[in-house]
Amino acid sequence: MSEAYFPVGPGLGPEENFLSLEDILMSQEKLPGRVEAALPRLAAVLGKGAGAGQSDGVPEGSKVEIPLWLAKGLYDNKRRTLSVELPKIYKEGWRTVFSADANVVDLHKMGPYYYGFGSQLLNFDNPENPEIAQTILQTFIGRFRRVMDSSQNAYNEDTSALVARLDELERALFRAGQKGLNDFQCWEKGQASQITASSLVQNYRKRKFTDMDG
Repeated sequence: MSEAYFPVGPGLGPEENFLSLEDILMSQEKLPGRVEAALPRLAAVLGKGAGAGQSDGVPEGSKVEIPLWLAKGLYDNKRRTLSVELPKIYKEGWRTVFSADANVVDLHKMGPYYYGFGSQLLNFDNPENPEIAQTILQTFIGRFRRVMDSSQNAYNEDTSALVARLDELERALFRAGQKGLNDFQCWEKGQASQITASSLVQNYRKRKFTDMDG
């Protein structure tokens, strides 16, 4: 019998976990940028498909929409191969909105990886990085209580409206809160399942007994 699949969580801060499906999807999000030095053989990747007889490179000065994973690979502060621009939700105008009331923003519509993608932007040298980091942190703090309160006050009901405006990280927190609530309700009703040893512990015991027999 095959073991159950356990999802791998995303990385923390500016680091990615390439075993995490969420991080893989997040790294596909596009960044606006400008090519500072010609990029050979990348026209097709960046949607700048060359016609017959034309170069397959991207010329200097071109404006591009580039996936995060490629932007991180090409970015070099010393060689100035690529410069990236802030997506509008991380610019000063939106940071002002977040500081006024972060709960009014539809993060999923603007994101949907607001926290993870914003943390990745800190890999690029930008004078606004301290303000971006502070806004991301304060937004999370400001929205956390509402997310968890919602998850604890919705039992056996449709939660689609509650999670519609949440970023993917917030949705994961909401699911965790819902699981805790459901587990507690089952325990109160005497429906909690029997506690059993984890498969890791069972496998360890099997190996230990095998070693003793040998």
